[in-house]
Order: sequence, then C-alpha cells, then structure tokens
Amino acid sequence: MSKQIKNRDQGCNLIGVGQYNERLVLQLIRRTGSLPKAEIARRTALSAQTVSVIIRRLMNEGLLSEQERQREKGKLGQPVIPITLNPEGAYSIGIKIGRRSLDTILIDFTGAILKRLSLPYLYPDPSVIFPQINQDIQALMRFLKPEQRTRLLGIGVAAPYNLGGWQSEAHIPPEITQQWHDIDIKERIQTKQTLPVWSVNDATAACITSLECRGGAPFNNYLYIFLGTFVGGGVVLNRSLFLGSHNNSGAIGSMPLPTGLFKTPSTAPAQLINCASLYLLDEALQAQGQNPENVFQQLAELPAAKIPPELYHIFQQWLDQAAMCLAYTIASAVSVIDFEGVVIDGLLPAPLIEQVKTKVEQALKQIDSEGLAQPHIIAGVIGAEARALGGALVPFYVNFAPDREVLLRTERETISLA
Repeated sequence: MSKQIKNRDQGCNLIGVGQYNERLVLQLIRRTGSLPKAEIARRTALSAQTVSVIIRRLMNEGLLSEQERQREKGKLGQPVIPITLNPEGAYSIGIKIGRRSLDTILIDFTGAILKRLSLPYLYPDPSVIFPQINQDIQALMRFLKPEQRTRLLGIGVAAPYNLGGWQSEAHIPPEITQQWHDIDIKERIQTKQTLPVWSVNDATAACITSLECRGGAPFNNYLYIFLGTFVGGGVVLNRSLFLGSHNNSGAIGSMPLPTGLFKTPSTAPAQLINCASLYLLDEALQAQGQNPENVFQQLAELPAAKIPPELYHIFQQWLDQAAMCLAYTIASAVSVIDFEGVVIDGLLPAPLIEQVKTKVEQALKQIDSEGLAQPHIIAGVIGAEARALGGALVPFYVNFAPDREVLLRTERETISLA
C-alpha cells in the first residue's frame, strides 16, 4: 500500500515520485533561503539518503549550490553546509500590465531582480503596450549572456482579468475599453515569443510573491490584500495558492459594501474598489495640483507637523474610509474561511502600509465579530514590485513547485469573468 502524505510539506520515499520530492525540496529552500540537509530531511519527512540523492541531482543540474560561507559544526563535529538556490540555475521574465504603468523585469533563480524596465501612462493603450512588451523582452534577453539565455524558462504576465473594467474610475476611453474586451493577453504576447508565456491576475501574482519569497507571509492560511490603483487580493490555504472555481479567489475589490461605511453621492451599495483603492487618493491629491508619489514620500518620511495640513487631511480621510471598509471585508472573509492571518501590501511606501495595517486593526475592533476568531494582520514587505515579481515567479512556480497544477489548470480552462 502506498504511504500517505500527511501534509503538503512532507514528501514520501516511494520510487516514482522523485520529481514531486525534488519540487518539494526546491520550494522549501526557496521559502527559507537556505537549509542544511538534515533540516531539509526533518521538514519534508524524507529520509536523509533520499534528501542527499535529490540535492546531489539538483546540484548537478545547476539548480542548487552549497553556501560555503556559512559553514557550522554539527553535533559530531562535522561541517554543516547550508544548501541554497543557485542564482544562475534559471532565469525568468516578469511583466506587469497595470492601469497606470507597464513594468518588465528579469530575475534570477533566487528571485533577485537583475534588470527593470518601466513605462508610465495615463491609461493602458494596447497599441502602445504590446509593442513595448516585445521591445522590453528583447532588451532583457540581450542583457543575458548566451549561456544564461539557455536557462531562461519563460515569461509570466501579471494583469487584471478585466483590464478594461471600471471604465469611469480608471478614466479609460470607451474605444480602449472595447479593445481590452477582445484581447487575450497571453495569446497576444505568445504570438511574438518563442519562450512559453503564462498569465495570471495581477493581485494573484502579488499573492504568489508573498507566498514564495523569503521573508514573506508567516501564515499557513491567509487573505492577501494589495492596495493598487484598484484594490485586489488573493487567498492562500495550507501554504498553497487557492484560485477557486473560476480562478478568481480573493477578488475582494468586487466585494459589495453597505452604505454608511463611506461617503458616496449615491445611496446604492458600492464595491470595495470604490472606497479603498488608491485611485481615490490620487485624484484627491491631483485636484490640489499635487504629484501623488511626491506626497506619499513626504507622508512616509516627515512628521505630520511638517506636512501641509490640507495634504495630511486628504490622506487621513482616505485612510479612515479605506481602513473601515477593509476591516468590514476582512470580517466578512473570516466568517467564510477561518484565516489565521491577513497580509496588507501595496504601492504605498512601507511606513504608510504600516499605518493602514494599524488603522485596519483599530477598525476591526469596532465591528461585531462575536463567534469569529480575529486574524493576525501584518504589513507586507514586498511593496510595489510584488505584481511584476509575482509574474516573473510564475515560470518557476509552474516548473518547480509541488502544487504547480494550481497554475497549469488555468492554461487548460476558458475563464469567463463578468
């Protein structure tokens, strides 16, 4: 009888599942940074011999290396050599198509960004974006040496599923909106590329970054929230990405909210996207003739007394409204799935994300949550790079993660989203 695996962090020593065990070891090392063989065996429940064979094979393939500079002495006086990812083991290109900018990055196997190309714009015009993507990909490939190009695994694209949606909020011309309705982003890019292309939702990509990068979320089950031009999210269950039946789990921007939580000229219920997205803050600051990014840096670096009162007031108004609506969203989500934690990240500088986290914690205390266990809320540490980096991690996820079927499934299904 086959040995059953008790949880997804443990492998088995049966012949024929070596590929799964290799993926398990690679993912464990990616998420921890480096581990000695004995600790890898303990955490995966694989035998020491199996781990040694796997590591030797992966080192021969150039995916792993020994971290010589951290040699320690074990219990028997033998050197303990941490095993780590080999940065030159593989490379990947990540593309983030946003509502305000295009970012294209090249990363090594550890997830370090080697080169970044960016293009800001007022709205996403396909006639500009796709030629620029092809140009950026060629530039990044030229950046690599010929030997390195042979280890380039693919291209991961992070973009909203409905890039032409919420037209009035995003200020996208109607003709541009219609173009996006008729475009398959993955197919459009793939026609010009020989490398395989994968596409995921931009908030899902950011969630992948929080899951796979060292120093990411410390929870097994958590709700991920990304404060971008439009707020979005993702769901992680048992340390695995959960996409749901329509690959749309964590689409918190579409969550309807009751009136009374925020100021709106309409008495009809609105969505979270209408009260916790950064486009609202951007528009309020631009109405004052301000550059939002400059104001965000001031708010992050200066004491409140040194910030013009009208700008500080605009931010606080947005923060109060966003925090209460996010708290309501979190309470609603926790009533369905018993999340142990919530990660809040986004485009704002780290000190402002920390302020959002604190304000959300305070707002949660004002909500009747009897019968619910309150999740632990933390501020994310990745920031603005999360979506492009998540896109770049997708080829690694598909090729090396134990639960790669989660993303491969999206390649085989036709997604129909309203």
